[in-house]
Amino acid sequence: MKIGVISLGCAKNQVDTQTMLGYLKAAGHTFTSEPEEADILIVNTCGFITSAKEESIDAIFEMAQYKQTGNCKLLVVTGCLSERYRKELTEEMPEVDLFLGVREYETLPKRIAEKLSLPCSPLIVPERLLVTPPYRAYLRIGDGCNNRCAYCAIPLIRGDLHSMPFEQLIDEAKALADMGVTELSVIAQDTSGYGKDLYGEPRMIPLLKELNRIDGLKWVRLLYTYPDTVTPELLDTLAEGEKLVPYLDMPLQHCNDTLLRRMHRRGSKAHIQHVLDHIRANYPDFTLRTTMMVGFPGETDAQFDELMQFLRDYPFDRVGAFAFSPEEGTAAAEMPDQIDDDVKEARLAALMEQQQDISLSLNERWIGRELELLVEETGMDGTYGRTIREAPDADGTVCIAPSYRHEPGQYLNIRLTKADPYDMIGESL
Repeated sequence: MKIGVISLGCAKNQVDTQTMLGYLKAAGHTFTSEPEEADILIVNTCGFITSAKEESIDAIFEMAQYKQTGNCKLLVVTGCLSERYRKELTEEMPEVDLFLGVREYETLPKRIAEKLSLPCSPLIVPERLLVTPPYRAYLRIGDGCNNRCAYCAIPLIRGDLHSMPFEQLIDEAKALADMGVTELSVIAQDTSGYGKDLYGEPRMIPLLKELNRIDGLKWVRLLYTYPDTVTPELLDTLAEGEKLVPYLDMPLQHCNDTLLRRMHRRGSKAHIQHVLDHIRANYPDFTLRTTMMVGFPGETDAQFDELMQFLRDYPFDRVGAFAFSPEEGTAAAEMPDQIDDDVKEARLAALMEQQQDISLSLNERWIGRELELLVEETGMDGTYGRTIREAPDADGTVCIAPSYRHEPGQYLNIRLTKADPYDMIGESL
């Protein structure tokens, strides 16, 4: 059968999609990017915040139309939204033929066969079928989370931290390198806490050192680190590994200690400052990324001003920010002192306006520097790619003069010549 897949949400969900596609391919199915041609349509959903849930529901209804206007015989919904709201969705969406949760992907070929009265071959455990470009991939080292942040629904959907065995991850990374992957991004809900559930202590540093030894890999990037498990030793490991990218993604959410406690975030402003001071003193070329939340219940004007001052005193190259969204089932949704939406949106706009100036200033420091560019796209208006300073699917790009001699996946030596808040311009050397 010909299958079309819509994958929504984060990079971790993207890995789930790749796993699912691997099982389907092993069962003999083929794939199409044209939904009107698909015999089976699958929507892998996100259920993290309200806007993500709305996007998932819109996508489901859009794909349901192809049961009348296309070839679709079966509409399947998987992922976080399906895991969390299966009963409600089953009652409200009769258009959907099958709902599956986040740990049922290996059953998908059998369930499809049962629904369509098809023969079902024995289960084959396949390799992931990459939907990212062939030169880059994500390595998901764990699922679930033990942190229990007051605003976060992830533990309600994916449960406690479940780290993947060390040897299994190394084998997977080697297999990806053998397939031609040169850039590997390490992901989980809490990457720096990797291994605590299996080995009694974090094993992120040994994992990074082993990944650094794999032939074929060129860049290994660590994402989603939790602040209180970011140590000088971890930072030193990132800085010293030949293939380990000097890039720290450390979602902070806020800097005010009172709000961090209300959020049920471990650590403190003092620890965050200690980490950033260590980087500033020892590794000034580290690229820093964080995520901030505004409008958490009880956030005062003074606490928001403290956050703005913190970002001026400790500037980050990249900042993702969002307004608090009260998610059903979380502690924060029931807290008093909820902030009005217009206040939240005004604070978000002010933070992002300030961050544009900060990002531009930090980017300008790199003008004249020489770096390697990983080519991702070439068109009439330029050749686009990323350096070690830009994470895939999250950060900006670097543009150089167009050249059809440059192929996606190729690494070029360039010099940076101009900066914008999010993107940069360079020239080939």
